Amino acid sequence: MIGRLPAPRALVATAIAVMLAGCTVGPDYQRPSEPLPTQWSEAAPQAGSHAPVSATWWSAFGDPELDALIERALSANPGLQLADSRLREARALAAADSAAEWPRVDARGSAQRGSQSKHAPGVSPFGQGGDLGNGEGLENLFQAGFDASWELDLFGGTRRGIEAARADAEGAAFDREAVQLSLMAEVARNYMALRGAQAQRVLAQRGSDLQRDALSLARARYTGGMATDLEVAQAEAQLRDADAAVSPWEVQARQAMHRLAVLLGASPVDLAGELAEPRDEGPMPTLPDAGLPSDLLRRRPDLQLAERQVAAASARIGEATAELYPQFSLNASLGLASFTTSDFFNRQSTLWSVGPAFSWPVFRHGQVKAMIHVRDEQAQQALIAYRQSILTALQEVEDALAASQEEQHRQQALLASHAASLRALDHARALYKGGMTDFRAVLDQQQRVLQSEGAMEQSRMTQRTNLIALYKALGGGWNGERH
Repeated sequence: MIGRLPAPRALVATAIAVMLAGCTVGPDYQRPSEPLPTQWSEAAPQAGSHAPVSATWWSAFGDPELDALIERALSANPGLQLADSRLREARALAAADSAAEWPRVDARGSAQRGSQSKHAPGVSPFGQGGDLGNGEGLENLFQAGFDASWELDLFGGTRRGIEAARADAEGAAFDREAVQLSLMAEVARNYMALRGAQAQRVLAQRGSDLQRDALSLARARYTGGMATDLEVAQAEAQLRDADAAVSPWEVQARQAMHRLAVLLGASPVDLAGELAEPRDEGPMPTLPDAGLPSDLLRRRPDLQLAERQVAAASARIGEATAELYPQFSLNASLGLASFTTSDFFNRQSTLWSVGPAFSWPVFRHGQVKAMIHVRDEQAQQALIAYRQSILTALQEVEDALAASQEEQHRQQALLASHAASLRALDHARALYKGGMTDFRAVLDQQQRVLQSEGAMEQSRMTQRTNLIALYKALGGGWNGERH
């Protein structure tokens, strides 16, 4: 028992125990506590009755083709594969840093033959004094053994480095999830852009067909003496304008298709046949429940990443601070050495050494302190970036909520406007057939109907895009547990 040891030995044992226990310099990290609003300013009153954000939020659009595209992107997107590689790299670096806690053991061995200088006969070519032992001046030396060293992490510099590396690895996992979330949103957004452009192209082609029928009718009435050449020219001009309106939508559809192919890790031409035909976009999903602003801290992987970056920067302050203190290590060596192979395994060929060592940067304190200031400022920058990320996340949700809700109101107004335009077109046709108005009134009203249909289709695409932005802003597609 320690109480029975003589006083000097007890003090030495206590000192060794304290040294081995060590301490950890630098600040102990605590997760930042940021004040957040208690509710969304743009949340609809009935938002609490909406469904929560699903991990497979894109399925709310009810489009199996979109589901398949997202699955393909998750398996083949180069950006996601790069994030996977960065994650594996960060985990390997963390494992390498963790190994620094353990002693290092190296095996060594050599077989050498050399000749001593005739002008310095007492100097061995292997750095050992004494005669060579033969008349030819030639000598053999055989050595083998183990060297071990263990740096005692008394002030926690190694532990802080491991802490930082682990935070980096966790941050890489969250970065990978953030890349995946952005990828799913981009696939959905470009798919909606493709289908919206295709729908607009169909509407533009329908408008062209209507104008072609109107031109045929104007020519027939002109032949019968019931219309003027001006009306025919006006109808022809309307047709040319309608034909020209088709091409821009075709270009937008193709460009969206090309972007989708790249997101799927394919050539831009690979989806041309697969997605060339337009299809029904399906029903419009309802707004999801936005939850509470504080939910973003666990929902959004980019915020988790920013927090882990703060943790890593904090740990590196302690890693730098440990450089102010002495570094102690235990070194040991055990091996065999002999001039002949016959005596190599003889007990008298054994050599060994063991003992402590230390180093202390006495004249580098200014440099070390400067590096501590650098690490401290980097930690402050990481904290500021974390706070900025939270503010940006709050803005993105509020913007998406406002845009989604206002677009719903706009859709209702556009539906009412379209219904009124159809009624006005019916009246214009009736008046024209009764000879109570000219054909220009019919053409103008047909144009208004087509414009209202195009505005409704644009609004539907905008609403879908706003929903995708809202799902992404809320951290949809990531359950907050995978990392």
